[in-house]
Amino acid sequence: MRAQDSATGYGTIAVGGGTETAPGTATAPAPTAGTTQATGTAQAPTAGTTPTDGTALAAGTAPGMGPTPNRATPAPAPYAPQHAPKTPVRRDTLLASLGVVAFSLTFPSTAWGLESFGPWSLVALRSTLAALIAGCFLLAARAPVPERRHWAGLAVVAGGVVVGFPLLTTLALQTSTTSHAAVVVGLLPLTTAVLGALRTGERPSRTFWVAALAGAAVVIGFTVQQSGGALTSGDLYLFGALLVCAAGYTEGGRLARVMPGWQVIGWALMLCLPFAVAGSAVALPLEPVHLTAHGVLGLVWVAAGSTFFGLYVWYKGMAGIGVPRASQLQLAQPLLTLAWSVLLLGEEVSAAAPLAAVAVLVCIAATQRTGRRRAPRPLPAGETGPVRS
Repeated sequence: MRAQDSATGYGTIAVGGGTETAPGTATAPAPTAGTTQATGTAQAPTAGTTPTDGTALAAGTAPGMGPTPNRATPAPAPYAPQHAPKTPVRRDTLLASLGVVAFSLTFPSTAWGLESFGPWSLVALRSTLAALIAGCFLLAARAPVPERRHWAGLAVVAGGVVVGFPLLTTLALQTSTTSHAAVVVGLLPLTTAVLGALRTGERPSRTFWVAALAGAAVVIGFTVQQSGGALTSGDLYLFGALLVCAAGYTEGGRLARVMPGWQVIGWALMLCLPFAVAGSAVALPLEPVHLTAHGVLGLVWVAAGSTFFGLYVWYKGMAGIGVPRASQLQLAQPLLTLAWSVLLLGEEVSAAAPLAAVAVLVCIAATQRTGRRRAPRPLPAGETGPVRS
């Protein structure tokens, strides 16, 4: 029986004591037992065949079985590893970088917003406006409602980055300058890395913990030196903001592996909407309101820019490039905030502030380099890898 494929030659195979003709891989016939290949030529074995006592089995034919009648068995295509294109990586890196720039403007915008609103009113209005914007985007995209098992994580995101961090930093900025707050909050990537290690069960190296403690010592020393030898209430608010925001980032990064990153902050904002509306209704009559251009612009930015747009592009970029790479981009945030505080608010930055910021960046960079070598804990059953929006 003859089966024709892309080759033109035919070889001889043993089938039930007789012979059948099978396609070969070259024009020359395959040598049989007792024959010698012509000098100067070489016979390549047939792909997918195994020689047995001078005979060959047809490709795709098991020993002791005859070939399938009138059916050619194509050789499997060779495996070619698929490499991810560079364009999406660059796009996601740009998105996460835009998020960092938006975050760096949060403290100056909050300082402007406090010119018109009280701290509780500002936070409540900020969350309300951001949630309304997020709701419009979720409706336009017809985003599915998250599964029940994800709502606990979304509540952590909401409590950390939607309510906790804005409220605590707003209270801190009533007594602290934006440059001072920027250096303290510069420890946020490190705090996120520590909580992330605890959350995922990783065991960071000794170098990681040495750098983490060194960075913490720099920040505590700076805050004590700036406050005249003791921690102020503003510093306590800032340290609390570090913890709750790091928890929100950690949980948001975990959720960004199983759902589109921008939907993480969108649904977290929607979860806070009823409380934000109630808070606005209570706080606005109790706190004075003096509308100014700076105050309104500051409110609009912290709502649309920092809370929604910043976290929108941040989580969307994080879903593409991963939490470790995104965290490294955030290392530039303290220095950017220091620059904004001088340009927009006219603050005078002490010589210790940039030195402390650079020292913190060095410590955080060391933790990122050692921490990202650890493999994350596998996802729970039923969850998949990163989901791109």
